[in-house]
Amino acid sequence: MSEEAAAAPQPEASTGKPEYKRFRRRFDAVRLSPEAAARQGKAATLAFEKFRDSAAVVAFLNTHDDALGGRPIDLAVESAEGLKAVEAALAAR
Repeated sequence: MSEEAAAAPQPEASTGKPEYKRFRRRFDAVRLSPEAAARQGKAATLAFEKFRDSAAVVAFLNTHDDALGGRPIDLAVESAEGLKAVEAALAAR
């Protein structure tokens, strides 16, 4: 047996885990409840219907609004009242 064959890395023993998941990332962040996700989607949809420009929608939803007292997307996700406030802000524009 040659030295190269002896020094070649040997395959590791199976750990019993499927290999197709080896490179998957774990999702450790807090997920939105279905209700919060629905409010987020509603706010985004309303903003897109109002502005029709994705850059303007992103800017509106993610920029602090003094009249609302926070970022519109955060307010909409937080509560139904927050979503109503975002809807009113969009209607006023």
